[in-house]
Amino acid sequence: MSTLGIMALAVGLTACSSSGSPSSDGKSSSADPKAASGTVTVWLMDDAQKNWPDLVQRVNDEFAAKYPGVTLKLVYQGWADKVTKLDKALADGNAPDVVELGNTETMKYVLSGALAPVDRTTFDNSDSWIKALANTCTYQDKLWCVPYYAGARVAIYNSATFQQATGSADFPKTEADLTTALDKIAEKNKADKTFSPLYLPGPYWYAAMSYVAAYGGSIAKFDSSGNWHGTLHDAKSQQGISHFVDLVRKYNKGDLTLNEQNQYEAMARGHAASFYGNGYESASVTAPVTGDPSLKDAVKQATMPGPDGKPLPTFIGGSDLAVTAKSSQVALATDWVRMFTSGKSEQALADKDILPNNLTQLNPLKNKPTTAAAANAVPDAWFTPLAPGWGAVEKQKIIPDMLTAILKGKPVDQATKDADAAIDQLINNQS
Repeated sequence: MSTLGIMALAVGLTACSSSGSPSSDGKSSSADPKAASGTVTVWLMDDAQKNWPDLVQRVNDEFAAKYPGVTLKLVYQGWADKVTKLDKALADGNAPDVVELGNTETMKYVLSGALAPVDRTTFDNSDSWIKALANTCTYQDKLWCVPYYAGARVAIYNSATFQQATGSADFPKTEADLTTALDKIAEKNKADKTFSPLYLPGPYWYAAMSYVAAYGGSIAKFDSSGNWHGTLHDAKSQQGISHFVDLVRKYNKGDLTLNEQNQYEAMARGHAASFYGNGYESASVTAPVTGDPSLKDAVKQATMPGPDGKPLPTFIGGSDLAVTAKSSQVALATDWVRMFTSGKSEQALADKDILPNNLTQLNPLKNKPTTAAAANAVPDAWFTPLAPGWGAVEKQKIIPDMLTAILKGKPVDQATKDADAAIDQLINNQS
């Protein structure tokens, strides 16, 4: 057991300085891997320990066989306190050599200089990495981490409710068919004034920006002057926002000012036929404590259709793997990441219904019932601007407040103009 109180795994026996001098891109200058020595410390999230320990063991065995003189120390972390522990470890000068980062965490560490650059061309399937996931690791044309696995939002729906109102338990594949189905569901349940055919929270900015992406808009862009500027007022962005707001007003019969934090409750309490959320939220709908277990067979997932005939672009979720800048084992650490994200390793994730980091291995999952909903949403996924001040933009809730203002009657044209002005004040300043 490590001093952190979490399982640590050691492979090898030697613990001294590395015999190979690491280069800035993680390539080892040591001609003989057998001669390498030292310790490589890896922080992985406990998802790996719970869900794919066999993959972890195989990679560690592969690493040990290649570098018999190197000790590999693996420490599992929890999401609740990982960032706090990592910040302290970085400040104290004893950070791990490799760390798993949620893809929304990467920019903080890139901007602080905590991560080492890596060479994209040395990793398997890098030419088909999911673009939005690779973007979470990219800043100023350099790659600072390696995509590990992806996540996506999906439509979560009560198939029994759809069956009763439309004659089909399947979720519609086009938005035109979806709105037709939602209208039938609304009519079927008109006696319940609180029943939402589609529970779409008003300040749900992840959903709103998915519609912006569907129309070809964006939150912000990097211009030729070397600065970011808000683009919500652009015509395509306004189209997406207006479309989202129209859906909210028509189909959400709850409090339009509530966010999506507990949106699953509407379905669990019998007040919603569908909602748009992370795949794991369907489990909350049917959980004994938070939801209604009797809905277990009825609650299903599907790809959310967008207004353009394609799947609605999802905010890309998932994790990345990074090598810390002050690691004395950059080359060895990078090679461990290379093994852990190899084609063989990513296939092991895909076999467990985890979305891999690349389109080549993702494509077969589009036709697999257990993964089709999320897999089909990923190719056109989007991510937040990789800008120095994005954290401040999120913290000040500029986009959720803009959406709430629109739902309260503020014109979209003025609301988006004001939001862009607020974004411009923050987005170029390091958070």
